[in-house]
Amino acid sequence: MSKRLDLRQFQQSLADRMRAKGEEGERVTALGIQIGEELWLAEMADIGEVLPIPPLTAVPLTKPWYCGVANVRGSLFSVVDLAAYLGRDGAARGARSRVLLVAQKHAFNTGLLVSRVLGLRNPRNWRRSEADGGVLYEDSSGQVWRHLDIPGLLGQPEFLHIGN
Repeated sequence: MSKRLDLRQFQQSLADRMRAKGEEGERVTALGIQIGEELWLAEMADIGEVLPIPPLTAVPLTKPWYCGVANVRGSLFSVVDLAAYLGRDGAARGARSRVLLVAQKHAFNTGLLVSRVLGLRNPRNWRRSEADGGVLYEDSSGQVWRHLDIPGLLGQPEFLHIGN
């Protein structure tokens, strides 16, 4: 029960900070995440919730990147190891690992396992470029962040076909 209370407090704190930033004119639109060793940005509008890794039920005869099914407050969510899906080493399932639940507007009960959540980011003033069909951002310290296109991910036939 304490984990749920801590998560609610975290989400309320996050919402309060986003509202405060919005009032100052600097709207925070992205969540910084780490997938494997790479830095990524996910649009806040595409994320419904951030959770510690819930208990997972394995599903036989699925791809190696498919972690299983999780029961989140009575709803079933498919959980995908995003690093493994992207062809990198799978995400280490440790204390910092999190599952990003895809926003309800996408009509997918899917969770994306990431190595860790790095906090809110505002890439509006970062240098933007495109490479290998994706969007890259370079922050003021020179770190490169990749844009995670969640709607595009959900539309990939490979992502939707979990069976071996």
